[in-house]
Amino acid sequence: MKKLVIGFLTIVMSCMIFVQAETISPPNTGVSGVYEVMIGTDDAKSLLELLSHFGFELKQKGQLSASKAQQLYGVDSELVSYRLQNGEVDSHGLIRVLEWSNIQGEGVGYAQPETVGQRMLVMRTNDIFRLHDIFSDARKSGEKWLPTEPVYDDLYKMTDGKLNILNRRIGVREMAAYGDLVNIVFFQRYGYTIPGYGTINGSTPLRTSEVTHNDFIISGSTKQDMLDQTNYYRDVLGFKPEGDVVLDGDWQQGPKRVFNMADGSSHWYRGFVSPNNISGKMKFFVNPDSRPDRSSEQKPGHKGITLHSVYSADMAKIHDLALQNKIETTTILHNEFGEKAFVISGPDGSTWQVLPKPLVNNSPKLELNFTQTGQ
Repeated sequence: MKKLVIGFLTIVMSCMIFVQAETISPPNTGVSGVYEVMIGTDDAKSLLELLSHFGFELKQKGQLSASKAQQLYGVDSELVSYRLQNGEVDSHGLIRVLEWSNIQGEGVGYAQPETVGQRMLVMRTNDIFRLHDIFSDARKSGEKWLPTEPVYDDLYKMTDGKLNILNRRIGVREMAAYGDLVNIVFFQRYGYTIPGYGTINGSTPLRTSEVTHNDFIISGSTKQDMLDQTNYYRDVLGFKPEGDVVLDGDWQQGPKRVFNMADGSSHWYRGFVSPNNISGKMKFFVNPDSRPDRSSEQKPGHKGITLHSVYSADMAKIHDLALQNKIETTTILHNEFGEKAFVISGPDGSTWQVLPKPLVNNSPKLELNFTQTGQ
């Protein structure tokens, strides 16, 4: 019980920091967490097969003519899209594969960690060392994968007392796999669970969950650069900042390993979460030191993770706020699934499709509850 109380105190303290550091309340837009990660490709068959091993199954298929795709996405190409879902989780963490007949470029591609323009999707697993072995074997076979060594951290300070067989550590072990088309972060929990945040599909080969959150490496070098580029997530989309912009670095063992950070390096960090879903959160990173920049390749029509989507019960409000805040936006059109949609492009180089709220079978969780498992 003491450990659990410590975990809750950590969350409460984080909320206190939020109140002190962030005085501007986001508008009530009813925004979801990140609904879909969209991956561009000219070979959907291979990508769909890969994602099926992570538990993502086809739920919907649609298409757009080149002229309609130009209006919505700004891409002069026919489009066939595949909406994928992991298990029964349908309120967040889906993937949409965008197959362009006229691919516009190779995207960010295989690059060193913390390359500007990189986007990373995050999934929970129940066997992180197995995943590390699999990606290491793929690398040895000549495929473009860079797996990082799994690293443990007690993120919520729930471990207490002298550790032994009876009093076991509580925390997370995580790793990254940097690839040519997608970058993935995996995490495995020890000793606790959070309902609604990472539901593992046990019937699939790799035993992984829906996409729980997303990482964005964006340009700039200062705290102000971070604020200037990401305030629209609060002011237009209605996301809640988790706290002030902070400087993280190589003194933290998790980020150092996952981002392959050199000694003495650091980055500015800012996190956002939807008021309407504990999952589907976003993490942004700005490096004060120079990093390779491929952000010009991070846009619709290119290969790789080039868009994301959210949904809202009041998408017209978000559209109006985007226009008021001078955020580049399309008119409200229909996407490849026949849904009302519009696309916004933010100052951070990210592109978002805003959708109406769908009917979901599994409602998102609104409260972050830690349950110790004793494992």
